[in-house]
Amino acid sequence: MKDKKIKNVFKEGAITSEFIGNSIQKHQSKTTIGAHNIFLGQVRADVIENKTVVAIEYSAYEDMANEKFDAIREATFKKFDLTCMHIYHSLGTVKAGEICLFVFASSPRRKIVFKAIEYIVEEIKAHVPVFGKEIFEDDTHQWKTNK
Repeated sequence: MKDKKIKNVFKEGAITSEFIGNSIQKHQSKTTIGAHNIFLGQVRADVIENKTVVAIEYSAYEDMANEKFDAIREATFKKFDLTCMHIYHSLGTVKAGEICLFVFASSPRRKIVFKAIEYIVEEIKAHVPVFGKEIFEDDTHQWKTNK
């Protein structure tokens, strides 16, 4: 029996609108799909102690994180009737206003993709070892806490 190859979900830098658009376009030929749902995580320019976040620098324990992403993927397919699902997360610096997380789920029915996307995003936030260092306008930084 072959070992299962774990997909690398990480992209260096921001996830571009072109990448997102191409992902959507590739699914238009799959005629068993009746609904898509997308979650886009975007870096906010939060103001913390009178300093504005200008970027987040993402890092991860990549092998462990990819294993967790894969486990979430497998659990999601068992729990929901999905046709396909994709997760991409940024590594490195992502500026405020740019996309850092792209989750894309497809199913024959719309209600399923709404529930699936919420489940996937909450599982990622709770279980995947991805870390963000908030970079402020004055070049100081602090580790971000998930909320």
